[in-house]
Amino acid sequence: MQWRIFAASSFALCALSSLVIFGQEAGELKLRVDTTLVLIPVAVTDSQNRFILGLQKNDFHLFEDGVEQNVAIFSGEDAPLSVGLVFDESGSMGYKLRNSQQAIARFLKTMTAEDETFLVEFSDAARMTVGFTASGEKIQDALTKAQPGGLTAMLDAVNISLSEMKNARNSRKAIVIVSDGGDNHSQYTATQIESLVREADVQIYAMGVFEPSFSFGLTPEEVSGPRLLSEIATQTGGRAFSAALTSDLPAVAARIAVELRNQYVIGYYPQNETRDGNYRHVEVKVAQPPGISALKAHWRLGYYAPTQ
Repeated sequence: MQWRIFAASSFALCALSSLVIFGQEAGELKLRVDTTLVLIPVAVTDSQNRFILGLQKNDFHLFEDGVEQNVAIFSGEDAPLSVGLVFDESGSMGYKLRNSQQAIARFLKTMTAEDETFLVEFSDAARMTVGFTASGEKIQDALTKAQPGGLTAMLDAVNISLSEMKNARNSRKAIVIVSDGGDNHSQYTATQIESLVREADVQIYAMGVFEPSFSFGLTPEEVSGPRLLSEIATQTGGRAFSAALTSDLPAVAARIAVELRNQYVIGYYPQNETRDGNYRHVEVKVAQPPGISALKAHWRLGYYAPTQ
């Protein structure tokens, strides 16, 4: 078999319940079947960070709380996306703003007619600027009015985005945050948001330019910004990317777009059918094909079991 390798210059997990009833009136036999389907998007890269396509169902082994699961659904094809763009306009972005706008423009060029996007902007406060739309022009027109200033309510912006994502029409959902990560004006705490993203059926990606940690005059929030973005993204199977220079931001945006377009989706019915609402840890292992450098998989780390 020939493997397809795409150079790259956790889609979200969802739990679905189904109900089947046989029989009609009282006294007749009725059968109720409740099942939970868990979907895990997985990106696979080699040692050179190139995406590996062409893997098959039996190349993946999936575990829930250490117990291997039977893969019931497998897809390696691209599917429409619902994407939320979360854009930082706080004073700390300053000279980064123009390149951040260009990064969004680069990302929007990868969207297809079946995709949809919304825009949340934030500085002192977070606000929904453009609701779900198939028009990239509406997003870019809104961003042309952006001016840096004020503090950073990034976590509040993530919360608004998670709420809006409930209106998505596509099953594959992602939030892309453009920020330096230095939150200092949100009502929500990092702990609260990390809990929310663990529950959400959304992958989160982040990109930004971060000042060197040894730079003078940085606030504690600016110093911890990269770590905060990374922790939020990792929980969802996404990733946080940083650019060494502001001019690198458009390339980072393109890389995120490529990753979203080159993922496998693996579905399984958990062997643990207990509806206790507990968090279930998920692990994905990928078989190593001959002739390919060491593979690395990225996936959502877990999900909350249903309660009823």
